[in-house]
Parts: sequence; structure tokens; C-alpha cells
Amino acid sequence: MLRVAVPNKGALSEAATSMLRESGYLQRRDNRELVIVDSENEIEFFYLRPRDIAVYVGRGILDVGLTGRDLFLDAEVNGDAEEILPLGVGASTFRFAGPAGAFTTEAELNGKRIATSYDGLLRGYLREKGIDAEVVRLDGAIESSVRLGVADAIADVVETGNTLKAAGMETFGEPILASEAVLIGRTGASPAGLEVLKRRLTGVLVARRYVMLDYDIRKELVEQAIAVTPGLESPTISPLADSEWVAVRSMVKKNQTNTIMDELYDLGGRAILVSQIHACRI
Repeated sequence: MLRVAVPNKGALSEAATSMLRESGYLQRRDNRELVIVDSENEIEFFYLRPRDIAVYVGRGILDVGLTGRDLFLDAEVNGDAEEILPLGVGASTFRFAGPAGAFTTEAELNGKRIATSYDGLLRGYLREKGIDAEVVRLDGAIESSVRLGVADAIADVVETGNTLKAAGMETFGEPILASEAVLIGRTGASPAGLEVLKRRLTGVLVARRYVMLDYDIRKELVEQAIAVTPGLESPTISPLADSEWVAVRSMVKKNQTNTIMDELYDLGGRAILVSQIHACRI
């Protein structure tokens, strides 16, 4: 039975459990539940602190886990675990920030104190860039550390940047890391059930990003039309009662749907219909 670690709280937990439900797996109904066994799919879910998931997977206690890329790298599991699949949700960046106007480049951090909740991730980045700075480990309220004299700058996860602005701070330098929710597993391991889990999660990602587009087009315009809607592999083309026309079915990116519909209409496409994809296997 595949053993899977899932975040037990926060936005990452909501995103992970939503994807797993859409993938057809049983999920908890009460936040107090710590373990769920889905016997039908031969999988067991353990709800853990997001920050601990990489440790459990890296030590081989659990097979795979859903966590943030930033939390995974911060755990410093020394190559015992690896990223298997990006999940396309929970996007954020890990960046340096300081008082407005105080810093412009990373090089200015030499000899400074940097507060963070991600000391493992930050130390690795500083070593890589050759920056000699003191890392101050804090568990929360990172933005207050500069005002309170604990640090000169901070390194933290940034989503909108509104919290930083409210504290009179601004980001500087290049992003340290682009993070999102990821599926991680024991390095080199392929436990039973993992391929099915990956396939189902990939199907959810595709279903969220694409829609099915159907339309009618005159035969002489088919080549131009399928250049607009090539699909993932190739569109389906079916004959109609009127031998001068064909029906085309193709997957298109959801965020491009209206633009594509306009292009098809201008080209001569008619009866253009869009339908949601609830599940798929690619």
C-alpha cells in the first residue's frame, strides 16, 4: 500500500487535498483525522506539518509526499528525496527584502544579518553565491525583525508583496527560488502505486488547464483551422451530413479559449462549443 504524506493545514493542505479528491482518492472530512486508508485504491494518507513531510519521505518512513518546493529544499534531506512532479498550485517566490531603499543587489548583504524561517534553503543559496552573511532563524513575523533590530534584511516567501509594503519593506535582487506545490519521493525509488498516483495527478493538471473545443468548418479550411487548434497530439476530424463540412474536436488551453473562438469564427468556423474536461489520462 502506497504511503503518502499530505499537508495537514493551510493553503497548501487545501490545494493538495482538492487535487487528490479530483484524482479519485478518499480524503478526510474532519481536520482532526491524522490518517486515512483508501483500501479501494490501495493507498494510505498521513496528514503532517508541511515542514516535516520531506523528512519523513527522505528517511523512507513514507513513500511520497505533497509539499512546497521551498519546504522540501529547506529540509536539507541530502539527496535522500527528489522532486517527482510539479503540481501547478501554490505558486510563490522566495526573495530577499529590506527597508525601502536600503539594498539594491545581493552583494550588499555581505557582512549583514538576514532573518528567515527557511535557514537551510537560505544557507545553501548564500554558499552558492559566495555571500558571507549571518543567518538568523525565526519562526514567524519575519517582517518585524528589521524594525526590532534583529536583522538587516530578510529572506521570505512572497506571494503578493502587500505584507512587505505594509512593513515599509521592498524586495531586491533576483528571486532565490520559484516555488509551488510538488510531489516528492524517495530518491530512485518506485513503490507500487506511484505511477498511478502520478498519472492521476497529471490528469487533474491537464483537466484544469484545458477545455474541449468542438466546431464545424468547411473542408477547404480545415488545414488553416487545425493550425489554430492543433490539440495535444492531433485533433479529431469527423464528416458531417453536408459533405462540404467537417466537425473538429480539439483540446485547447483554457486561458486562450475566447481568443481561439474568435479566430475560428473569423476563419469561417461555426457551431463553436466549449466543454469542461472533468478527468483525463494523457
